[in-house]
Amino acid sequence: MAIYVDVIWLLNFLFDMMLIMLTLILAKESASKKRIILGSFVASMIVPISIYFPDSLITSVVGKFMYSILIILSFCRYRSVYQLFRLLFLFYFVTFTIGGGLIALHFMLESPFAVSSSGVLTFNKGYGDPISWIFVVICFPIVWHFTKKSMDKHAAEKIRYDQFYPTTLEINNKAISTTGYIDSGNQLVDPLTKSPVVICDEPFLKQWFSEDEWEAITKASDLLDFDAVPKKWEGRIHIVPFQGVNGKSSYMLAIKPDHIKIQYDEREIMTNKLLIGIQFSDLTKDQRYHCLLHPQIIKLAAVHSA
Repeated sequence: MAIYVDVIWLLNFLFDMMLIMLTLILAKESASKKRIILGSFVASMIVPISIYFPDSLITSVVGKFMYSILIILSFCRYRSVYQLFRLLFLFYFVTFTIGGGLIALHFMLESPFAVSSSGVLTFNKGYGDPISWIFVVICFPIVWHFTKKSMDKHAAEKIRYDQFYPTTLEINNKAISTTGYIDSGNQLVDPLTKSPVVICDEPFLKQWFSEDEWEAITKASDLLDFDAVPKKWEGRIHIVPFQGVNGKSSYMLAIKPDHIKIQYDEREIMTNKLLIGIQFSDLTKDQRYHCLLHPQIIKLAAVHSA
């Protein structure tokens, strides 16, 4: 049986990239695309090393453990021993979870393969067996997607509601900080872009507008005269339809921000995958907070590319 090392390496490179991305999502860590590609390359090199140097130190248990640490350091900056081993644990957890899913499908469909701690390798019928690799290529993304969805659901259930968090909103390169409030009742999502909507009130948002601009935005909302939107804001203003508690359909003007930062659970979350809904009044009488945060942004903001 011929061994196509280049094909095996390429597939493992892609698989390792998906494992690293899922690890970062679960850890709520950030990494640039270059670091993710570098980490995938380092992880995938275990394939040619295992084939050409089967008796090397790297193929031993200790060697694989040290190589796993090298993989972690290649895609994420070192900050502390705790952070390093936390990522290492999550990397193994993701690998074994997805590998377990593939093993379950293997016993159900009787497709020969095996799972290593640094990726997925098929070898029961030879490294180049086309049937086994077609099985992995098809099933790996399915199991990956199922695992991510399950972890996202679990993360959403663990979000602590009814708490205040320091929040910084940046629009047009102007950043202003305030207090945000995670509201379990805020499930507003733009139906077109599927972006969650964070609702901010008038006293807070007016700081980005001149008096004339805010008057024009208010007029556009009240009279449905969207030609009144200032040209400076035309590219950022969106219309989000929603159904009110009385069952009637309505809409809300929303702004596309540069990004939002939230100090959540002793870490900083940043994302631009959202819209800022405009509340033309105060959210609270005592001004305790000015943003109703959407629970979904805690998941969406886990990884951002530099």
